[in-house]
Amino acid sequence: MIKLRFFIFLSAIFLVVSLLPPWAGAQDSLHIDIFGPGEERINVFIAPPKDLQSEVLFDPELGSRIYDGLQSNLGLLPFLTRVDPGHILGGPGVEGVRGRDIDFRKFNLSRVDLLLTIGLEQHARGPGSVEIRAFEVFDQRMILGRAYDLQDMDQVPLMLRRFCAELMDYLTGSGDFFRSRLAFERKQNGNKDIWSVTPQGTDLTRLTDLRGITLSPAWSPDGSRIAFTLMRDDRHHLGIWDLEKGEEQVFSMPGNTVISPAFSPEGRLALSLDPMGRPDIYWLDGDYGVDETIMEHWAIDVSPSFDASGTKMAFASGRLGNPHIFVHDFDKGRVQRVSYEGRYNTNPSISPEGDFVAFTRQTPDGHRIFVADLETGREKQISFGPGNDEDPAFAPDGYFVAFSSNRSGDYRLYLTTRNGDEPRQIPTGEGNAKAPAWGLERDF
Repeated sequence: MIKLRFFIFLSAIFLVVSLLPPWAGAQDSLHIDIFGPGEERINVFIAPPKDLQSEVLFDPELGSRIYDGLQSNLGLLPFLTRVDPGHILGGPGVEGVRGRDIDFRKFNLSRVDLLLTIGLEQHARGPGSVEIRAFEVFDQRMILGRAYDLQDMDQVPLMLRRFCAELMDYLTGSGDFFRSRLAFERKQNGNKDIWSVTPQGTDLTRLTDLRGITLSPAWSPDGSRIAFTLMRDDRHHLGIWDLEKGEEQVFSMPGNTVISPAFSPEGRLALSLDPMGRPDIYWLDGDYGVDETIMEHWAIDVSPSFDASGTKMAFASGRLGNPHIFVHDFDKGRVQRVSYEGRYNTNPSISPEGDFVAFTRQTPDGHRIFVADLETGREKQISFGPGNDEDPAFAPDGYFVAFSSNRSGDYRLYLTTRNGDEPRQIPTGEGNAKAPAWGLERDF
């Protein structure tokens, strides 16, 4: 994993800002309720990079990568509206990266709410030092400032993710979107393996090489393992990819079917098995042996998904004759029906807070993604094709939703929100990509 070496600004203002809680002295207009009603927006502008030492010019490639990377990362957040440089009165430049060097009046008149500055200092070895600051324009106040010492250019994407995570923490209360990764199935050359990528489309990595068909990856809560189904030698197996060892283990299970593994918040592994001749949902023990039944029924029960508290499990069941979505509340000891429309509802993903369930429904126009509110019972369609949209997965923040779609011909991964914002494709390379699963990156 890429490591970045941080250093502390000697400037007292940076020290104070680093120690203040994220809400200290904040103006309400720069805090976004991404889960509330309405379409709040913040106008953001990123000033062109500046050199920190006027006698030494920074590497223009580094400046471009940081500037473009910030634009790309922040462009994934639907509640931010990027202001065009041509709309800045008096030009988009700043005299320097610190508050005292900025003419906030022109940005205020240009209706900029959030201003980001980038400062660069060339080093004899390595790309150099980077300072990124975020200012609330109306109050002319810095809300976040960070400095990074880059050892090579490959560290730029991780640096930007770290900064954007902290900025999103400030704006929304959760920056886990930028701290997460996606595991997914990727089919290529007749085999299907598990790969991982950031939701920004960086650091694409192949994780398994098992010469078979791997399906339905699921991250453990601590990010140390990925469980998946392996189809090989005309049988289903349970596969476990171990981050520490960088290798896979394969386990034989009773029955003929191993479907849709899922981890609970405590790290227990659940999956659907058919030792009794029908798929039911079971807990496994620490050695990946069958422990106890979670959900047993004469009908098919598959696709468990747990909320962050571990008190609710969404799943798909054929107990009504057709596949529908249900939620089992462990504390209350009851099962709640979630989907009522359609004849084919599958692939549930419950939000971390346990208040929403995303799932796939077959409609006359193809498969589409819906989100159900467990409190009100209302549904909202959040994907609209064309083609088929499948495999929804809630991000750790409960706001973003990843899914797979063949709207472009081949299956690719896409990113939307539970509000149904315009989907963005996540670059995953060649080959069909399906079944996204979120996990928080270790040692971020």
